[in-house]
Amino acid sequence: MSEVKEDQRQAAAASKGEARCPGAPSTQEIIAADKVAAPGWVRSESYRFLGDEDISKDRYIDAAYAQREIDTLWKKTWQFACREEHIPEVGDYHVYDLGPYSFIITRVAQDDIRAYYNACLHRGTKLRASGTEGNAEEFKCSFHGWTWNLDGSHKETLCSWDFPHVDFKKLTLPQAKVERLGGFVFINMDPQAPTLADYFGKEAKAHIDAWKLENRYVYLHVAKHLPCNWKLAIDAFLEAYHVIETHPQVAPSNGDANTQYDVYGEHVNRFISPLGVVSPHLYGKVSEQDVLNQFTLGDSSALGDTKFTLKDGGTARSVMAEMFRGMFEQATNTDLSKVSDSELLDCFSYTVFPNVFLFPGISLPMVYRFRPDPQDHRRCLYEVLFLRPVPKDGTRPMPAEPIHLEDHQSFKEAEGMDPGFGAILDQDTDNLILQQQGLEASAKSGLTLGNYQEIRVRHFENAVSKYVA
Repeated sequence: MSEVKEDQRQAAAASKGEARCPGAPSTQEIIAADKVAAPGWVRSESYRFLGDEDISKDRYIDAAYAQREIDTLWKKTWQFACREEHIPEVGDYHVYDLGPYSFIITRVAQDDIRAYYNACLHRGTKLRASGTEGNAEEFKCSFHGWTWNLDGSHKETLCSWDFPHVDFKKLTLPQAKVERLGGFVFINMDPQAPTLADYFGKEAKAHIDAWKLENRYVYLHVAKHLPCNWKLAIDAFLEAYHVIETHPQVAPSNGDANTQYDVYGEHVNRFISPLGVVSPHLYGKVSEQDVLNQFTLGDSSALGDTKFTLKDGGTARSVMAEMFRGMFEQATNTDLSKVSDSELLDCFSYTVFPNVFLFPGISLPMVYRFRPDPQDHRRCLYEVLFLRPVPKDGTRPMPAEPIHLEDHQSFKEAEGMDPGFGAILDQDTDNLILQQQGLEASAKSGLTLGNYQEIRVRHFENAVSKYVA
């Protein structure tokens, strides 16, 4: 019996959702062998089988479905609007847009951040243009001069004598709910929304609390429109199943088929993809020195052109952990002596429904955010924000200004982007227009998903279905 057929037989014999890559160590077994032990949030598992039926393709290609998302999903979910460092001083504001909705996120007092609907209560003109930020003592409409104080209360109306029917004391700017976590500012349009802690769930929130992301800052921010539905873009980053075909250059140092997948409640899921180990697809073809040579990082700017040679009996993973600790400490001026090998090396990807990925590791310290294009359900905005630890002296650099790429541009063209990682993003996003076009051309009614490696896709799409329904 061939190896492929034997793998298929073993998978069929396993209970649904229990099959794992044959002959490969689990992520937890890989991490357990590390020199500096991983914390509890790394050493946990939380998979559950969520069904194996196809996912209908209508949600990706139907304009009416996209409109239902605008009317339901986006009005009921918590969304990352900005970082606190974007509005550090009283009066600072940042405009956040989502589809047709727009909000002014502003710091009213040192510990008071609010999100005003970005529209004049006279004739609806935006009080601040999309994509802007700054500092203000008031919000004045550029059309007729109606003005509101920083706290949202009405300040002035030109020719107020002509509005005897208006109670200006009640004419305060409407607000969305605001909560903060890990340095992120989240908003929710639903007045009855659960708290952010309840939305995350106890276990997932405990993970995020442990990362101390409030002690990081945005040092690179790149944005680009993608030619696909926003959910297709998210689905593309929810699994490592595509690595061997889409990113063959990283397979010698990425345990793609070893990757661990977890789900938490309805709104959070994750994978842990071990790095510094060879892909099970390449067992017997790649040496430990090859793994060391081929290791690819998202934040490799700290490494320069240094080359490392494996010592007798050593593993690429152990050598990389040792080297990274020293180099990242020097590059970021931070103390990483207590950070585990896994946190230094591995790719931790947490998705917070509906549209944010948090990568809390040291080698891949990123945030992804996806937003639908309000004019075309076949397009979306994709943003990558790279985070670095705040220096030991406590000086917090200002967050990087967004770099907006044109549709034809490569991610490698963004100033400050590591070319190797930019190439990976190009590979990921080049697939998406083909998938969007393929779904619209396909005679098949849905997407077929793996029970384990694509569980995050199913978990995410189940949440979409719940909110839209």
